[in-house]
Amino acid sequence: MSTTPDAPDAPLPDALAPDAAAPDAAALDDAAQGRIVTQHGTFRAHPVSFVRRSGRLTAGQERALERAGARYLLDVPRDVARTSVDPAWRLDVAAVFGRTAPLVVEVGSGMGENAVAAAAADPTRDVLALEVYLPGLAQAVLAGEREGVDNLRLAQVNAPELFATALAPGAASEVWVFFPDPWPKSRHHKRRLVQPSFADEVARVLRPGGVWRLATDWEPYADHVREVLRGRSDLVPLVPGSDGVVPRFEGRVLTTFEAKGLRAGRAVTDLAYVRV
Repeated sequence: MSTTPDAPDAPLPDALAPDAAAPDAAALDDAAQGRIVTQHGTFRAHPVSFVRRSGRLTAGQERALERAGARYLLDVPRDVARTSVDPAWRLDVAAVFGRTAPLVVEVGSGMGENAVAAAAADPTRDVLALEVYLPGLAQAVLAGEREGVDNLRLAQVNAPELFATALAPGAASEVWVFFPDPWPKSRHHKRRLVQPSFADEVARVLRPGGVWRLATDWEPYADHVREVLRGRSDLVPLVPGSDGVVPRFEGRVLTTFEAKGLRAGRAVTDLAYVRV
């Protein structure tokens, strides 16, 4: 996830289509405040942590979706918007992957670099990558196909909705949130992904001993994460006695987005919390 996604969305079939575009200035203001109007004229109940964009897939990405989209992309029943999740739906992880194995859930997988690398590095675990931008999902399909990984699945969803209802308690061994949109303006802080309510859902979805790993190149956002998680008894710093900051996670690859931030002089903070 990032403030400037690597690639925007393209028009899609219903199963992978973006939320309806805001048609005028008033609707654009609604979108900025998280009041997302859908094609049905209804509204999301809560702000979302992303802004939908239109755009195009590359020819290679289009071909990858045609060849392997059905293999990797989950068909998620929708609610009021096309990245929403029907609250009655439950994700059967064992059925989706065809086995029972430790599950890593990455929220905001971008171009899929970390998700694909994790799946390829350890075939004994399963990786579920959640992203809203189709070119990122298509690029992950392309890379997953190239690596020949079978333990990777992708979903175009608003992650908090999937966490709230679709994932079973204790389903995940790790949750990754790398470089979420910092929403730096004060009036937009409510749109930040890491909130007490989302932390509640992460704690519910993580198994005991499971780890929530985060990384950000925006120091005020690192402060925000520490504040949200400070004093919790269910999610505590992975390093006892610390404030959650840890050395760089060895399983996190250097993505195109992170490299761009490093070249711009932005320092990266890694944080990790364990479910107790």
